[in-house]
Parts: sequence; structure tokens; C-alpha cells
Amino acid sequence: MKIRIKFAKYGTMKYIGHLDMMRFFQKAIRRAGIDIKYSEGFSPHQIMSFASPLGVGLESTGEYMDIEVLSMTSAQDIRESLNSAMVEGVEVLSVTPLPDHAKNAMASVAAASYSLRMKEGSFPIDGLNEKLQSFYGQETIPFTKETKKSTVELDLKQGIYEISTNKDGAIHMLVNASSSGNIKPAIVFQAFCQFAGVEIPLQACQITRLETYADSAEDTSSHRFIPLAKV
Repeated sequence: MKIRIKFAKYGTMKYIGHLDMMRFFQKAIRRAGIDIKYSEGFSPHQIMSFASPLGVGLESTGEYMDIEVLSMTSAQDIRESLNSAMVEGVEVLSVTPLPDHAKNAMASVAAASYSLRMKEGSFPIDGLNEKLQSFYGQETIPFTKETKKSTVELDLKQGIYEISTNKDGAIHMLVNASSSGNIKPAIVFQAFCQFAGVEIPLQACQITRLETYADSAEDTSSHRFIPLAKV
């Protein structure tokens, strides 16, 4: 039986990298007594996959992982058992049984929403929302990405679905998070700062992934994003 687990990651745990999070959940599942399925072969391992690795330093209320179990009593029991094995900074928010034909979480990811806020105070930008809309209203949003070996010219426009400010002054964005067009919120923020003519170091901001989505639209020319917990 396939199960999708949604969890939050925050506080000091935001500094734990993806591979260490995998090891953490492997140990937590054993401590919680979950009847997880193991792979076959010389070195069996828990059948587990994460939707989309979260960058170090980012918090999240919308992380997902899929596991396979041999038996279970109820989704609520699994959630409570896992949370009893969690540490401060990780919380299981929901557990959802999946149909056998469901795609795994990683293959389902199409988009993700993020919140960016200053760790201290507010963004030092007058007319922030108006500037965001002018930024998003461009026909193209060019950005030069520096890699270890070269520079890459990107057009971010097609990968940004929404961008605005919230009532509390944070920047909200919905961006492409698929394997074929993954747009990092930090890159969008850097491009916006260049457009607005301001210098705000990323270290001064807290980035939080709010939710991860699949795209249920049948027409490839449009989108219908739904949280992975509801797929």
C-alpha cells in the first residue's frame, strides 16, 4: 500500500540537508514501528521517495514523501506514531493512502508556492507590490545564472505563475517546480532586486515553502494546481 506523508520543517532543522533528512525519516519510521516495505536484493532499503529536495536554510509547511507499507491500522495512527518519533522542527501534518496507480510524489511535482520575508523588519522597497507587478508584467525576465563551469542565460517569465505581497508584507510567489523547469525562489528574488535597483542579501530573508502542487489540467496550455496531499 502506498502512503503519502506531508510534513513541516522549521527552526534549527532547516539547516539539515536532504540526505540527512532521508536518514532521519528512516530511523523515525523504525522507531515508530511502521510496517514499511523493503526492497529486495543484497542490500534491502526502505521504499521511500521525497517529492522535491528542500534547500538548506529554507523552512516549509508543504514537504512530501511517499512510502510503501505492508500493513496499517489507520492514517491517523501512522501520523501519531511518526510524530511521537519526531524532533522539534519536524511535524507530520497528514498521512494519505494512495491508489495503486498513483504516480509517486517526485514525478507529480509541477509547482510550489513560497513566502519570502525579511528576518528583521520589512523589505526596504517603497511601493513593493506595484514594483512586483511591473516586474512580472515584463514580456521576458532575463537572468544570468552563474555556475561553476559557465554562465547560463535564463528567461524566468514562463516559470513564474504568480507573484505579489501578502497583508503582512511578505512576498508570495508560485513558481514552476517540475524537474524540467525548476525555478528557485532565490533566483526570482535576485532578479526582482536587480529590476527594482536594490541590494538585499538573501541571508537577510527567510524563505518558506508553503505548498507543493501537482498539475491536474488536461490541456497543456493551462494549469490546475492541486496540493500533492489531494492528488
